[in-house]
Amino acid sequence: MRNKRALISVSDKNGIIELSKTLKKNNWEILSTGGTAKVLRDNGISVIDVEDITEFPELLNGRVKTLHPKIYGGLLAIHENNDHLHEIKYHQIELIDLLVVNLYPFKQKANDSSKSHAEIVENIDIGGPAMIRAAAKNYQYITVVINPNYYPKLINYLNKNSLPDEQQRCKLAEIAFGHTFEYDQAISCYLGKKNNSYIDNQNTLTKQINLNLIKKHTMRYGENPHQIAGIYSVDNAQHGLLNVKIIQGKEMSFNNYADADAALNCIQELDQPACVIIKHTNPCGVAIGKDIYNAYQKAYSCDPISAFGGIIAFNQKVDKPTATAINQQFAEVVLAPKYSEDALEILSKKKNLRIVQFPTANFQSDSLEFRSIQGGFLVQSKDAIITKDQLQTVTQKSPDDQELAELKFGFTVTKHVKSNAIVLSKNFQAIGIGAGQTSRIDSTKIAIKKAQDQGFELNGAFASSDAFFPFRDGIDELARAGIKAVIQPGGSIKDSEVITAADQHGIKMVFTNIRHFRH
Repeated sequence: MRNKRALISVSDKNGIIELSKTLKKNNWEILSTGGTAKVLRDNGISVIDVEDITEFPELLNGRVKTLHPKIYGGLLAIHENNDHLHEIKYHQIELIDLLVVNLYPFKQKANDSSKSHAEIVENIDIGGPAMIRAAAKNYQYITVVINPNYYPKLINYLNKNSLPDEQQRCKLAEIAFGHTFEYDQAISCYLGKKNNSYIDNQNTLTKQINLNLIKKHTMRYGENPHQIAGIYSVDNAQHGLLNVKIIQGKEMSFNNYADADAALNCIQELDQPACVIIKHTNPCGVAIGKDIYNAYQKAYSCDPISAFGGIIAFNQKVDKPTATAINQQFAEVVLAPKYSEDALEILSKKKNLRIVQFPTANFQSDSLEFRSIQGGFLVQSKDAIITKDQLQTVTQKSPDDQELAELKFGFTVTKHVKSNAIVLSKNFQAIGIGAGQTSRIDSTKIAIKKAQDQGFELNGAFASSDAFFPFRDGIDELARAGIKAVIQPGGSIKDSEVITAADQHGIKMVFTNIRHFRH
């Protein structure tokens, strides 16, 4: 039986000592490079230098360290392939079971105005992304970890003499490829700005920018009765709102389509029984429930006044109790993947109500978003979806798994709210939404007031912000209301001030490092 082997090379040293000590306690060998190896040795942890394995010194001031067959053979070998096993044995290559890598802090350097172009370029990591991609490709056999937030979970596995199973390793690989994609995109954007151009690494924009617009039909009018309007599909797309089944009701209006699109974009990100209520493309109620009826009740109670004349979307079949409740309010459109026969019978009593069914099997979001401006279009890729593993605790108190799930729910809702956006949530229910304000403190105050107006208990609730808090005033306001945990992207020059405020109030705070502006 061979010893398990880990390769560790990190720029962010947070948590790496405890992880490495756990590895050694469980008889793992640790390979490491340069600065990481020194930090581990300084803390009494024995490591094997990568150059002792490659039999080649680090070159070019550390630019070349891990790019060697003895490293990549250990990362890419298929453990059940006899030819692979024969080759690595012949070439005296040891298999690697765990890769712990995070990359040079390119974004931080690129955003630091005091850094020269040469310093920024020097922080473009080469070996790190290559190792991450190799290990992630071979996730059936290798665990790849790129975020220190995952170390506690990994330590728990190691203390049980185990590792994440294949399904979890696949999820870690997904996160890893997403990380290298974002890293390369940041480099491309930096060089594009320097060259006064935009280099599209994905080729997504280039492939789809020559659009073939096909007119579907003319609408009665646009946003207002004096505006003419029509519906066009892009390249005769066979998915999206233009291909749903409209079971009954008046013709969908321009505003109906805009609101329905916002509703579907949000509801698609919620896996459990969920309901989203949209008004003027903003969520005014979002909730997850024990069943679809419970989800609707929770979503509607968030802001019943704003829900009047709204668009209601579900991610599961609408049943009789839910349809009966919907008929007690005025709604423009109901969207769901399915309806029971008795639900349709009840909803059909309102002849003007538009009942829309979307096919979950082929419903998908477009990869690009378009927005018209005078003389042209703005085009961008779809916003990102965060995972719980991406969340970074920055306060003295850390949220537990249940609280992290609550925070992730709130941040998902916030993504679909117009900026500046603040969402207050509790028990997987939005209870106060502040949207579209020109200052974050105003959005915060509005969200709190809306929650209080509906009689919600804010003590112990959660707050989500689509972008960083520029000052501590937002945290102070949330603390006075009784908020116990906050999720936000971070990235302000006053982050330390905001974190200090959270610690003073005993608030738990996590950073996502991803912003969700929605204009």
